[in-house]
Amino acid sequence: MRRIILPLVIIVMLTACSSIDCPLNSAVATYYKLAGNITKLSDTLTISTTRNDGNDTVILNRATAVDSFSLPMSHAAARDTFYFEVKRVGGATTIDTVRIAKEDHPHFESIDCSPAVFHKINGVEYTHNALDSIVIKKTNVDYDYTKAHFHIYFKAAGN
Repeated sequence: MRRIILPLVIIVMLTACSSIDCPLNSAVATYYKLAGNITKLSDTLTISTTRNDGNDTVILNRATAVDSFSLPMSHAAARDTFYFEVKRVGGATTIDTVRIAKEDHPHFESIDCSPAVFHKINGVEYTHNALDSIVIKKTNVDYDYTKAHFHIYFKAAGN
C-alpha cells in the first residue's frame, strides 16, 4: 500500500508546483443593477446588439423578474450599442437604445494565460421610452463583479 501512496503523493506535488495562477473566471462584462422604485422588473426584457459583421445578436432573451444582469463589452469599438426591448405585462412593447462610450485596455496576467481586455467607461447615452435613467457607479470594467457598473432606473408602466 505504501508503494502506491508515495508515488501518488509525488505526482500530485509535481503537478501542483507547475500550475499557473490564471484567473478562473476571465470573463469581462458590465454589471447592471436595477434601482429606484422598480428594483425587480416584472416585464419581459430582451437585450440585443449589433456585432462587428453587421448581424444582430440577442444577449439576454425574454428575461422576467430581473433585478440585475450583465452584458459583455466589445473589444473592437470605442462605443457599444445595446437595444433594450421591454414588453410590458399589458402587451405594449418599447425599445430603448443604450450607447456606452469606453476605452479598451489590454490586460495580461501571464504569457501562459489567455489575454483579456479591461475597459474604462467614459459615458452612457440612452433613450427614454422605458428607461428613466442610467447612472455610472463604477468606471473600471475588469474581473470584479462585486459592485455594479451601472444603476438602471426603469419607468413604471404607463409613464
